[in-house]
Amino acid sequence: MKRLENWFENHEPKGRWSWLGSTYEAFHTFAFTPKTVTTSGCHVRDAVDLKRAMITVVIALIPAMLFGMWNIGYQSLHAGFWQNFWFGFIRMLPMIAVSYIVGLVIEFTFAQIRHHQVNEGYLVTGFLIPMIVPVTTPLWQLAIAVAFAVIIGKEVFGGTGMNFMNPALVARAFLFFAYPTRMSGDNVWIANDLWGTDGVVGATPLAELAAGMKPSASALDMFIGTIPGSTCETSVVAILIGAAILLVTGIASWRIMLSVIIGGGLMGLVFNQLPTANCQLSTYFEIPFYYHYLMGGFMFGAVFMATDPVTAAQTNIGKWIYGLLIGIFAVMLRVINPAYPEGMMLSILLMNCFAPLIDHCVVALNIRRRKRR
Repeated sequence: MKRLENWFENHEPKGRWSWLGSTYEAFHTFAFTPKTVTTSGCHVRDAVDLKRAMITVVIALIPAMLFGMWNIGYQSLHAGFWQNFWFGFIRMLPMIAVSYIVGLVIEFTFAQIRHHQVNEGYLVTGFLIPMIVPVTTPLWQLAIAVAFAVIIGKEVFGGTGMNFMNPALVARAFLFFAYPTRMSGDNVWIANDLWGTDGVVGATPLAELAAGMKPSASALDMFIGTIPGSTCETSVVAILIGAAILLVTGIASWRIMLSVIIGGGLMGLVFNQLPTANCQLSTYFEIPFYYHYLMGGFMFGAVFMATDPVTAAQTNIGKWIYGLLIGIFAVMLRVINPAYPEGMMLSILLMNCFAPLIDHCVVALNIRRRKRR
């Protein structure tokens, strides 16, 4: 490691190569802790910086990623454990590579043009995007979605910390509206030429409900995640492991997670009480409220998307309001408008837009209350 550190120090760009300073600094600080320290004045000293926070989120995502890789093979082959996992690994690796290559090239380009440091925010975004899209998504479509998310969803607003919408969800929304037939997650990726076996084709529980049928998968299957769906969103067990990591390390807000779950449950209970006679959406109204937690990307969104510290509400009361509305709108969109069966994505993006307003109202009310005192 000392030899590598010396190599970095000896190859710092100077002279005509000084314009590559942002790129050099990004790789150097990724490999080694920066030596820059404060010498005067009042500063907050903490071991947790942006890089460590982002890496913690990536670690929390790994259980869902590993299960998603296995589930790809399970849905396609129904073979042995390692054969299923290896199949999914081979299928996921190009998607992860495309996401990081396209996104980082754009990030580095903007950093060089602006003479800014390369932020570590894309460590998480690049990992998230392949996890929330169906494995059937063509790589060229994924590349376009990543470019759109990074440029339009983040860089035009100033980069990491300045965006008001979650970039990973912006990529998914782009694919959802630009290529809607690819985003249902119903058809698993079938590669008969590679394995010489017949794949299994299934429909997601949300798609079955939209078609007026009850989910064919049991609640236990949906909880474990052995169902078709977007790549790494199906296993509630793996997502809860990631949630535990985020909560123990203090990276994510428990208020937002809990309020999203409460809001979705309350909305599900409300629909359970409504009459369903002669209703085309009777199956949506009749399913137990907790089924909404197990289907689609509800839990994944509640744990990893809604809690994004950049795009979420910042005040404690605002986090409760923000999370409750996300859960309510997610279930409402699922039930009332089956053309958009995955309501979680749209509800989080909607509340991303209103998060600053929620915080503003909460702060204004606090100021008014203090003035009255």
